[in-house]
Amino acid sequence: MSTLKSNALVCLPNGRLMDLTRPSVMGILNITPDSFFEGSRYLAAPQQIVDAAGKMLEEGASILDIGGYSTRPHAADVSIEVETERILNAIEPIAKHYPNAVISIDTFRSAVAKAAVKAGASIINDIGGGNLDSLMFGTVAELAVPYILMHSRGNPETMSRLNDYHDLTVDVLGELQIKVNSLRESGVKDVIIDPGFGFAKGPRQGFEMMKNLPAFQVLGLPMLVGVSRKSMIWKTLGITASEALNGTTALNMVALTNGANILRVHDVKEAMQTIRLYEEIYGSTAGSNVSD
Repeated sequence: MSTLKSNALVCLPNGRLMDLTRPSVMGILNITPDSFFEGSRYLAAPQQIVDAAGKMLEEGASILDIGGYSTRPHAADVSIEVETERILNAIEPIAKHYPNAVISIDTFRSAVAKAAVKAGASIINDIGGGNLDSLMFGTVAELAVPYILMHSRGNPETMSRLNDYHDLTVDVLGELQIKVNSLRESGVKDVIIDPGFGFAKGPRQGFEMMKNLPAFQVLGLPMLVGVSRKSMIWKTLGITASEALNGTTALNMVALTNGANILRVHDVKEAMQTIRLYEEIYGSTAGSNVSD
């Protein structure tokens, strides 16, 4: 068990700092009709999206993650234009109503990332890890925003067949390290790693990686863990994604004790309660995660 956290101050636009030595919650807002968990879909009027964002912020979310392209296996492809329209319909009203909110754009397309940051997003969350758009690393450097580097292989159509590893933890670490080096060479300063649960990894591999999360601290970077309601939980328990909150909470506590800095979740209140209990056991850092 590891309670060590990476000492990380992430620089946001406008000179704001986010202290990721204290556990944070990222709330998921999918502006899609087909994301795997129905409860996370917000293809609705702007005010309904704003209300959903406000509820997450009130419950304690430090980051709102906006996505307009479902990356579940076999999800329908959407054009850059449609994805951009979806995310702008969410980011613009949220940024207007909650100007201090930290918004992340969940996209693997550099053009969408650029439009999102212009509209008010502060972080780029790339499930492709730069694999799906050769311009992404350069775009992140140009925009000078934090970048969440997720480990993945292939694309949503092919990733389930690309889960053959010699040594899962060593291989994922090695592939992430290569990307971190490329990001540094491109001029990207603030990098957050995501081991990529469910992306080119089956359920058993997910549990192996969860057990070995402390190994990822060798990269010296803050770490995001996203297992919320994923198939590694509901397939293992023989339930559905809608019934997987209890399993999500259990794994979130394991993730925290094994070094996670950010929990990416559908259910903010329950994740914040998990952090509260974690901090009762291991100690806490007082104050807000974000400062001017």
